[in-house]
Amino acid sequence: MKNLKLITSLALTALLSFTSCQDEIDTENGQNPNTNNSNSETASNLERTSMYDGSFDDFLDGASCSSILLPVVATVNGSQVSIVSQSDYQTVLNILGQFTNDNDTVTLQFPLSVRLSNYTEVVVTNQGEYDAIIDACEDAENAGKDAISCLDINFPITILTYSLSLEQTGSVVIQSEQQLYAYMNNMDNTELFSVKYPITATLSNNSAVTLTSDLDLKNSINDCLGVEDAEDEAEKEAENLETVLVNGAFKVQSFINAGVNKASDYANYTIDFANDFTCTAVNSTINTVEGTYKVTSETEVFLNLTFSGNATFNLLNNNWEVTSFSNTSISLKSTTNAAVTLVLSQI
Repeated sequence: MKNLKLITSLALTALLSFTSCQDEIDTENGQNPNTNNSNSETASNLERTSMYDGSFDDFLDGASCSSILLPVVATVNGSQVSIVSQSDYQTVLNILGQFTNDNDTVTLQFPLSVRLSNYTEVVVTNQGEYDAIIDACEDAENAGKDAISCLDINFPITILTYSLSLEQTGSVVIQSEQQLYAYMNNMDNTELFSVKYPITATLSNNSAVTLTSDLDLKNSINDCLGVEDAEDEAEKEAENLETVLVNGAFKVQSFINAGVNKASDYANYTIDFANDFTCTAVNSTINTVEGTYKVTSETEVFLNLTFSGNATFNLLNNNWEVTSFSNTSISLKSTTNAAVTLVLSQI
């Protein structure tokens, strides 16, 4: 990144002498200007939102700062897969999702090519070189310098320019993320810029937001990063829940439906969750009810239950929100009727 020394009193005097240039920015914006330098928070926000987002193939490479250029060959849980196009990603996902609570492994075949967050493409010849890319990605994430993928600026946008050294103003129309990244990354430390607001952006939930200032941009980024953090945490919790389900056998401790606890209808049944996303309820008379389950997450964790062939267990068919869980108990509420609750206790 560029280094910008603090503006000295001499430079500040020079800045004040360009009042007419600043007035032009005021007029173009129709408000108090959001004027920034190359080392400002807004410059960082614009650069990070315009970085190349390599998170779409994280299941394959484990690095959100880059993506693997196809074709590539990978060994996934012991099965060799030739990935020629993005349609082949589903083959990898099917293998990874075949079982819950297993140790998934993806081994890449070198050499391969990757596209980095700065849009450059490099050839990686061995695992050591690839590990260095992953380490650099983790360092960027820890330093808050990785790509922001939860907010996409809608193009075109206009950048108003202001140079302290040349005493000139101008404007640049930016047509794409790559063009915006190059512009922000190559900005000279003697330049000032201002975004011509309003602009629009699309959030990760596909909703649109109108931004009228640098503060709006900052707040929208902070909000969506908060949602992204909640989604990441929920994903980890979903994985933990899968482990709890597979490692234990459960009974219905409580099932409140229409204000009545119907747990007694299930008193003689033990529910077992298998590693292949099937579940089986068995009672003392060896009567068996077959079903399936699925754990998903958004900002919350959900457990979907589907039993068949038994009217009593059909009442448990629901996409349940997981309100809490531990190694011994799982509390759920219906996503369509919060008054309907279910508690499973490990035997």
